[in-house]
Amino acid sequence: MIENIHKNIQPELIKKYNEEIIDMKPQEMLSWGYEKFDNKFAITTSFGIQSSVLLNMVSKLCLQRKIKIYWIDTGYLPPETYQYAEKLIEYLSLEVEVLQSELSPARMEALYGKLWETNKVSDLDKYHELRKIKPLENGLEKNNIYCWASGVRAGQTKNRNKMRFLDIIRKRLSLRPLLNWTNKDIFYYMKENNLPTHPLFSKGYSTVGDWHSSTPDGIQTKGRDTRFGGIKQECGIHTNN
Repeated sequence: MIENIHKNIQPELIKKYNEEIIDMKPQEMLSWGYEKFDNKFAITTSFGIQSSVLLNMVSKLCLQRKIKIYWIDTGYLPPETYQYAEKLIEYLSLEVEVLQSELSPARMEALYGKLWETNKVSDLDKYHELRKIKPLENGLEKNNIYCWASGVRAGQTKNRNKMRFLDIIRKRLSLRPLLNWTNKDIFYYMKENNLPTHPLFSKGYSTVGDWHSSTPDGIQTKGRDTRFGGIKQECGIHTNN
């Protein structure tokens, strides 16, 4: 299946799609993705600090149609994230499919140790492969997903600053409706739509992932630099490497 998708995605097609959507608003991009790919279109969420924005947009579209929502649960999220997820799911009336590693946290630690404690990029890469990338890819493959959308934004990391609205990630299309949004855009959208905030936002977190690899913003570190002990900015979901 993946190989067939890859063969059908040519650079000319990616260019054509990007030209089609470049002037669209985020919700229009989501509608475009659904209309273009139907049940082969989905979105992913982390239930992080800014996740409510894309989820709210999707919930509005789901009044007329059904878009699959996948949550990658590593098993190491902070309690506040699990609580926030339940609150948002109920508040927005969402149907969410949880994607998890085939290895339980206890089994992974027995086999590989606590990979986040070594301060080695290679160990973090292994951790992310086991707990994030493989579960996502297995879920997308199982459900025959051709294009998946996420809430990544250009201002978050150096890698994301180079992104286009639509590109190929691991042989599938990846759509980024919020790519050009700023922190102010996120703030005002949440305010205008009366969206609840993540409990850790009030404790100084501008981004949050796993409990062991997330810290509040500080004087010298902010945003994605607070993740993974400062030795990485990306978990690998949004990269091809």
